[in-house]
Amino acid sequence: MERSRVTGEAPTGTRILLASLSAMVAESVTFPIDLTKTRMQLHGSGSAACAHRIGAIGVVSEIARKEGVIGLYKGLSPAIIRHMFYTPIRIIGYENLKGFIVRSEGESLPLATKALVGGISGVIAQVVASPADLVKVRMQADGRLVSQGLKPRYSGPVEAFTKILQSEGVKGLWKGVLPNIQRAFLVNMGELACYNHAKHFVIEKNISEDNIYAHTLASIMSGLASTTLSCPADVVKTRMMNQGEKVVYKNSYECLVKTVRFEGVRALWKGFFPTWARLGPWQFVFWVSYEKFRQLAGLSSF
Repeated sequence: MERSRVTGEAPTGTRILLASLSAMVAESVTFPIDLTKTRMQLHGSGSAACAHRIGAIGVVSEIARKEGVIGLYKGLSPAIIRHMFYTPIRIIGYENLKGFIVRSEGESLPLATKALVGGISGVIAQVVASPADLVKVRMQADGRLVSQGLKPRYSGPVEAFTKILQSEGVKGLWKGVLPNIQRAFLVNMGELACYNHAKHFVIEKNISEDNIYAHTLASIMSGLASTTLSCPADVVKTRMMNQGEKVVYKNSYECLVKTVRFEGVRALWKGFFPTWARLGPWQFVFWVSYEKFRQLAGLSSF
């Protein structure tokens, strides 16, 4: 049986620090894949005329050829800033909510309950981190302007934040927040619940001890689950957040309808393999790092 996590044994500040460090490592390692996914999702946005397909390898080649290797890291700084808020809130929120529900040592929560707790934690975290996510998406999308010989909208995250605030107001920083939290709910429902459940399944069935092998298996399964659930919401979120003063979609529903109308249902899973290719390694690096850091700090495993 899955043993209870008594969060009082682990200082919240320590867990926040460890989650932040692990997220920074994972984000830095996998960021080029995230950039590829974003460019693929934006490709063909808004019209049938430019909706021809382009694969992940083609996107990477185009970025490297026109923007150089450094172009693969366009938007890394706001991505790291985002994860300094987003990841600790969702991870520690999940643990604390689980600890609140679990009343006795050795009690195991149903997968559906874990999924709900994970989704709620993700929503709270995403609302807080949405401005940084917006800046990240805008800066990633700017790379396409540079590749076309045009001037990018923003020279850095500070200017991006300032210009968005000036031209679109405070509400503009939360543009796309609805599809954002929809995606966050689905991602964390898949990731946190699946990782937690899969890891303990692997351990309980004596497939592996609580080590890097168990963490790898659990991260692969959680990556696939979270990608499948969240990809449509991720496409809508990316397109909504990339809008500047020129509005293409009034709301997430219109974005969903137009995407399907002009590009077909399959367009909702644009960037699926880059997303999975990123979530898999991201979750592997994050969970292995986080579990190791917790072990070094003398804390129980996740």
